[in-house]
Amino acid sequence: MTFSTASAARIRRALSGRSALTEKEMFGGIAFLLGGNMAVGVHGEDLIVRVEPAETEALLREPGAKPFTLAGRGGMTGWLLVSPDGYRSDASLRAWIARGTAYASSLPKKSAKKAKAPRK
Repeated sequence: MTFSTASAARIRRALSGRSALTEKEMFGGIAFLLGGNMAVGVHGEDLIVRVEPAETEALLREPGAKPFTLAGRGGMTGWLLVSPDGYRSDASLRAWIARGTAYASSLPKKSAKKAKAPRK
């Protein structure tokens, strides 16, 4: 799946200057990680936002928010998709990014994985 490069660029601008920020292709899109933990990303035209699991149900009432599902599975608590209508304004995009970065920052940092040796 392709993802909106324009949305990814908006996220990059909003996160510029953050330390420990990395990008990684995930879920057929792109993800922005803090300390190795996903905060936000882009999947197609939608944002992926990782939030405090206990806030999932309340945040699903926000404009454009819907459960993030993987093929064959139901919604995953703590993971949301937000359609473009829900993050069209810069203020709404910043609010979703703030939710994702707050949760990702609250998690223990992940150590870098060592590359596996090739099989013989």
